[in-house]
Amino acid sequence: MDKPELQLYGTDWCPKSAAIRNYLQGKWIAFEDFNVETDAVAELKIRSLYDGVLKFPTVMAGNDFIKNPSVPELNAFLRKHNIDS
Repeated sequence: MDKPELQLYGTDWCPKSAAIRNYLQGKWIAFEDFNVETDAVAELKIRSLYDGVLKFPTVMAGNDFIKNPSVPELNAFLRKHNIDS
């Protein structure tokens, strides 16, 4: 199986992270799920995007990213990257 091109950076306790995670799973969209509280590399990656601030949920495809998207914003982001939504 190919490596998923979509990544979700969030936490286990964040309701918005959970909502995005559940939405993607419900659409059968493959993604990598990173917990920025328990994965130091993931935390540093997200902080590097936001001038040292830890902001989540962040969805990434390649070098493009979107923070805390609504469902329509997430769908537009997925379409932009030719990811089935």
